[in-house]
Amino acid sequence: MKTSESINEIAKALAMFQSEVKQPEKDGTNPHFKSKYVTLDGTVKAIHECAPKHGLSYTQMPVSNESGVGVVTVIFHTSGQFIEFDPFILPLDKKTAQGVGSGLTYSKRYALSAAFGIVSDVDDDGNEATDNAPQNTPKQASSKQVGMIKAKVLEYAKLRGRTAQDVYQVLNITVTDLETLSSKDASDMIKTLDGWITKAKEEQQGA
Repeated sequence: MKTSESINEIAKALAMFQSEVKQPEKDGTNPHFKSKYVTLDGTVKAIHECAPKHGLSYTQMPVSNESGVGVVTVIFHTSGQFIEFDPFILPLDKKTAQGVGSGLTYSKRYALSAAFGIVSDVDDDGNEATDNAPQNTPKQASSKQVGMIKAKVLEYAKLRGRTAQDVYQVLNITVTDLETLSSKDASDMIKTLDGWITKAKEEQQGA
């Protein structure tokens, strides 16, 4: 992280911003994991509604390397002070225009939320207990499936030169969430990781 020589004014402004910002609603849905999250539009709207009054603005610049794409986020203050965050880069599953666009959108949302303290994490909205909840609940993932996911995440992270946390972020899930996966979702995740690992190995062999 890089900053201006002094950050007293921008730190004060960020503190005021975070005390007043209205956390956005989780208006995006991930049908694969039946979860909700705050979209990039929702994150930007929440920031734009509160940041200017405190003299805050920001910019996000796309960056890339051999394994993925991402952004560098910089927050500015009217005093001239700034905070530049380290690049947030995600590994790409598919190096297509659509894949790059999707990766950039996720990177922007995650990095911007982290920089401004916006809560945009996944919210498990399919497992809330209500009187109308279905009686037949999905079979829970086995400990073997959870162990396989963890092992494959580590393997893929090593192949791509990333951290396991980076891979979990792309999967839009946390380590603790693995214990709540259904057996089917766990199986689908294992297949996805197998595909990523195979592709990464092929690319290394062809290099």
